[in-house]
Amino acid sequence: MKMAVIGANGKAGRCIVKEAVDRGIDVTAVVRGDNQTAAPHTLRKDLFDLTAQDLKGFDVVVDAFGAWTEETLPQHSTTLAHLCDALSGTATRLLVVGGAGSLYVDPSHTACLADSPDFPDAFKPLAAAMAKALAALRTRDDVRWTYLSPAADFRADGERTGAYMLGGEELTCNSRGESVISYADYAIAMVDEATRGQHIRQRISVVSK
Repeated sequence: MKMAVIGANGKAGRCIVKEAVDRGIDVTAVVRGDNQTAAPHTLRKDLFDLTAQDLKGFDVVVDAFGAWTEETLPQHSTTLAHLCDALSGTATRLLVVGGAGSLYVDPSHTACLADSPDFPDAFKPLAAAMAKALAALRTRDDVRWTYLSPAADFRADGERTGAYMLGGEELTCNSRGESVISYADYAIAMVDEATRGQHIRQRISVVSK
């Protein structure tokens, strides 16, 4: 399998690269600067400059792009649209590192985690931007996409336990009533999805056991 990881130098990207390389997957880090990951191959290019030719030949493209400032938040939508256009009509799968704020907290799917009273105000703009990008992604029937939302508590420095549970559109808690997962365990779920391909054009979620 050949995999490209966009935004590979980020915290999530580095974990995904390491997990994939450790499993013997042929990984290319797509970065704007020097490759700081375990990936053996590097494509040094800005995401907006990527072309269909650049992504040709990959079985899976993982989008680990992140934007955090007010002025860059709209790029969650514009970057994802650009990648979808580049992969339109191809067999290459697009796996997206998503957000938790858009996960539903009711069976009727009318309320999201970001609507909850305890959701931190500081994260609401990011959650809204990522939810908008997901809504647009759902309209793309020309791309073999999968959107993987983490648990509510997404821990960059959490331990790799090697165990996780997959969920669907709703916020899922583990046996201790917690919605938490480390970046390392999230990477396991992402690479599992990359190798198995069981959720085409679906949003799924993951929580630590």
